[in-house]
Amino acid sequence: MNPTAKRLSKIEPFHVMDILARARAMEREGRSVIHMEIGEPDFPTVPAIVQAGIKALQAGHTHYTPALGLTELRAAIAVNYPAHIRPDAGRVVVTPGASGALQLIFAALINSGDQVLMADPGYPCNRHFVSLFEGEPVAIPVDASTGYQLNTELVCQHWSKRTVAVLLASPSNPTGTLIPADELARIARVVEERGGVLIVDEIYHGLVYGEEALTALSHSQNLFVVNSFSKYYGMTGWRLGWLVAPASYVTAIDKLAQNIFLAASTPAQYAALVAFETEVQQELQTRRDIFRERRDYLLPALRELGFEIPLVPQGAFYLYADGSRFTDNSQAFAIGLLEKTGVAITPGLDFGSHRAGQHVRFSYANTLDNLREGVSRLRNYL
Repeated sequence: MNPTAKRLSKIEPFHVMDILARARAMEREGRSVIHMEIGEPDFPTVPAIVQAGIKALQAGHTHYTPALGLTELRAAIAVNYPAHIRPDAGRVVVTPGASGALQLIFAALINSGDQVLMADPGYPCNRHFVSLFEGEPVAIPVDASTGYQLNTELVCQHWSKRTVAVLLASPSNPTGTLIPADELARIARVVEERGGVLIVDEIYHGLVYGEEALTALSHSQNLFVVNSFSKYYGMTGWRLGWLVAPASYVTAIDKLAQNIFLAASTPAQYAALVAFETEVQQELQTRRDIFRERRDYLLPALRELGFEIPLVPQGAFYLYADGSRFTDNSQAFAIGLLEKTGVAITPGLDFGSHRAGQHVRFSYANTLDNLREGVSRLRNYL
């Protein structure tokens, strides 16, 4: 017998990993695949960051840092926030990716049976992390009428005696939408008044097009903000993120970090120190403009093919498309599309249950030429 924990029944694998495995097998057979399923920048890490990592290794920076992170990096992250809301560096915690940050937060907050409110559709790991700590994720159906985001009314409607926290993502995965600043302020106030904790995922903040995304710290310092070096900074494989915690939680977070992972990667932390330098930021902003150009091509192209995308995503690099004209089984649709055309996309089933069978996610983290080829194949297939 192989005994397993009951919690595993609540944690699903990524459906897209089956798509990706099939795509890789097709490529090994010599077939051409257009990747529109992968949720990471296609650009390599900026050379200056890579060189900083190499120098760190050569200098012997291969030992543990403090559990909360390299002091210099925590200070650099804090300084990157606007001066009038800048958190004390002591509240900044460097983590192994944003996933590490969310695990620390939920470990600090959740007792068995506690509820965390979140949007459906949303990033799947969020609900799985809540389940990991014996909590209950409450996935609230959202649609274009609320910008695919929670709002104050929905939070109040679904709040219960067991609710301890609300998790937001702005911009979100898979929809790329932002929560308006005034709405975010109202949610923060309501959650605090009810004795709960607000957690805001801001890992796509650098990838916002045409408007400024204000950090949730603009509205309150008594909440958790999660960010990452993966998306905007293009350091997915380096596994580095951070959180900003209310001062009262730092000691608990420190204790948990010591026990769960001890510390984030030391070379990665030294490499990230240069991510805020002017020259690197200029390159990252150029890449952001390229992402916007891709969005502006792919959005009307998919609409023309018959996919319904009611809102223009303000950030990230995804389009969450209603394909009900073509299917009510997004997994089968994505697999058929891949096998017949070599175009890989993500089924909506990965992001929740609300109309998930009718939705698919397209990533535009690929070149314009490849996106055009993918659209051409889609057109012929449909």
